[in-house]
Amino acid sequence: MKETHAIPGYTFGTGAIARSPVTLGDFELMKKSILFDDEDVKYLRLSRGIVADQVEAILDVWYGFVGSQPHLLASFTGRADGKPLGDYLGAVRKRFGQWILDTAAAEYDQRWLDYQHEIGLRHHRAKKNRTDGAASTAIVPFRDLFALIYPVTFTLRPFLASKGHTADEVEKMYAAWLKSCLLQMTLWTYPYVKDGDF
Repeated sequence: MKETHAIPGYTFGTGAIARSPVTLGDFELMKKSILFDDEDVKYLRLSRGIVADQVEAILDVWYGFVGSQPHLLASFTGRADGKPLGDYLGAVRKRFGQWILDTAAAEYDQRWLDYQHEIGLRHHRAKKNRTDGAASTAIVPFRDLFALIYPVTFTLRPFLASKGHTADEVEKMYAAWLKSCLLQMTLWTYPYVKDGDF
């Protein structure tokens, strides 16, 4: 397992982040809305052993996709010249890799909920660029957040199928990932939503 203290800006479970305004009770209702249950937790955790040694390969696919789409890459470019910021992309990549492992761990407690809120703030103008001191664009556009769920989960499926699990197990892992990503993305968009409307 990755040494998380060695990942700059990875503040999961620390006092550096604020409590989520979304309560655990709210999150339970969100899980009901998307039919997320203990079986999904089981299959996410099953996936952890599959993805753990494939994190870099998964990130290569995801970064390749984002890098091939100028409107997506724009969130990682310099404000002054519009060129990709290599250091910024590299720093985010390390946390993105840990996000894969955290998603597969499926530990939905207050610490996890608080960190989802922090991730959302880091996509929004409220805190984007602060973690890495990047001179990049001010916000990840809302329109791109939910749309990215499809390429992220669809391209994950071959990795989930790569270790000899049955087609049924792969489908259940894929469904659990899809639901988890939808839940997380919904939490990440909290800063984008008008006060009182979440």
